[in-house]
Amino acid sequence: MHSEWSWDALAGSMERTCERAVEIGLPSLAFTEHADFTPWLLREHDRIPDAWQALVNGRVLTPPEIDLDGYLECLHRCRDRFPDLRILSGVELSEPHRHGHRAGALLASGGFDRVLASVHFLPVGSGSTEVSGLYRDQPASAVVRGYLAETLRMIERFDDFEILAHIDYPVRHWPADAEPYDPVAFEDDYRVVLRALAGAGKALEINTRVPLHPLVVRWWHEEGGQAVTFASDAHDPPSLARGFSEASAMAESCGFRPGAHLTDFWKRR
Repeated sequence: MHSEWSWDALAGSMERTCERAVEIGLPSLAFTEHADFTPWLLREHDRIPDAWQALVNGRVLTPPEIDLDGYLECLHRCRDRFPDLRILSGVELSEPHRHGHRAGALLASGGFDRVLASVHFLPVGSGSTEVSGLYRDQPASAVVRGYLAETLRMIERFDDFEILAHIDYPVRHWPADAEPYDPVAFEDDYRVVLRALAGAGKALEINTRVPLHPLVVRWWHEEGGQAVTFASDAHDPPSLARGFSEASAMAESCGFRPGAHLTDFWKRR
């Protein structure tokens, strides 16, 4: 979501990102906008952009609608200025299995080149809470298992996506006072999700913001996964393609081979 930006500022950032892609020799990139649907309960220490204050009722924040026209205008500006760069449109749907009608309507009108699905908020009581906030009330292991269970529900109940984003999202917020994160402790939970994802014919994202552990990628291959994609989760031009060389080598070591473009799907050998 970029409601704290003006679209002129965002277009400028996107154009600088394209300049960075040309500079480092990246032949293709995707600008993936967030589409968040789930209202969530704000906790005491949660911080939100000033522009979102008007969206808060009591302690519940209802995310703003994606400004599809503004996003597409910025995208077209980039394509006009960089005709030799392959620039893809994309959207990351958050909890689309709980908002099927709205997600479907957005996809019907957006014409996106890439559709990702993800989980950021988990049900708590009669509402929802952002994953990181759950660490204050639950053991770290329970948060990860709850997250993976909700991700499984999403895969089973919503089919209109190509790529599962950041399967290890809770690791980004791993509490300092918890035991060190070890994916082996959650192997069975990961494998259940990966098996369902493979059965649905989807791709797994290797997000390099917090590098995905190689074991998860290897389990993905073993469970029948056919493809991976790469995402630097870059919110600023210098971060574009960060960690891609290491992620590419890791994916290849796990049995995947490169496609024509780094932003395309890598296939099983």
